[in-house]
Amino acid sequence: MGLLDGKVVVITGAGGGIGREHALAMAKEGAAIVVNDLGGSRDGSGDGHSMADKVVDEIKALGCEAVANYDNVATVEGGESILKSALDAFGHVDGLVNNAGILRDKSFSKTTEDLWDPVIAVHLKGTYCVTRPIFNHMKESGNGGVIINTSSTSGLNGNFGQCNYGAAKAGIAGFTRCLALEGKKYGIRCFILAPVALTRLTEDLPGFDNEDMKKRLAPGIVSPLLTYLVSDLSKDQTGKTFYCGGGRIAEMKVVTHTGSTKQEDGGLWTPTEIAEAMKPGEILLPD
Repeated sequence: MGLLDGKVVVITGAGGGIGREHALAMAKEGAAIVVNDLGGSRDGSGDGHSMADKVVDEIKALGCEAVANYDNVATVEGGESILKSALDAFGHVDGLVNNAGILRDKSFSKTTEDLWDPVIAVHLKGTYCVTRPIFNHMKESGNGGVIINTSSTSGLNGNFGQCNYGAAKAGIAGFTRCLALEGKKYGIRCFILAPVALTRLTEDLPGFDNEDMKKRLAPGIVSPLLTYLVSDLSKDQTGKTFYCGGGRIAEMKVVTHTGSTKQEDGGLWTPTEIAEAMKPGEILLPD
């Protein structure tokens, strides 16, 4: 008996890296997997079937079920076709992992429109395009489901040279927090994942090029968390954001400090008063 027996999970960008690891981990726990991958390079150019097909073959070699899908997540038609692939093959969808992504890094002053638009399209619009039909399927089926959207510390904490990527990933986090509220009524649980792993998107970044780091940040280390979230073991949870990488799992939160409310003068602060309150250890900022 596997944790995911009888469940069908759609994973985008599952032809390699962290998406492939998610697919293999969930398949081993009994899930039937829809392996979506456009088959392009890490900047989003090109396409092909070999990446998705190879992962499907790996899953079938384990004695598990999988089907390939090659649609572009950044289009409404692509999202609807991904759902159709799942329904045609397995009849229903219980889980979705929005993992597909590209990188076109550049310092902001050099970020031209052709570097901005595709990154926003694949990450942020792609999350919308794939999620909407599957969310509606889960809603109409009456059986609920789990949706996990991949954000990043680049969006939640910031990172140099990734304003396009960070904006998309922060948008995904906001999208998911709202979706979690809407999904509660229908038993649809939603989570945000901020993974740290060595994949073809990160392999040439500073600090990711030594053997010890490669071992510590192996993408397969992240996948057990997703298997847990898709399973009934997490049935009482939704709306949470998880950092995961290097063996560490931590919940990330946006926290509003207690601060201070001015009672006099109609609540109007002067700039000087704000400056005083902003000093370290004072009332507006946490210690």
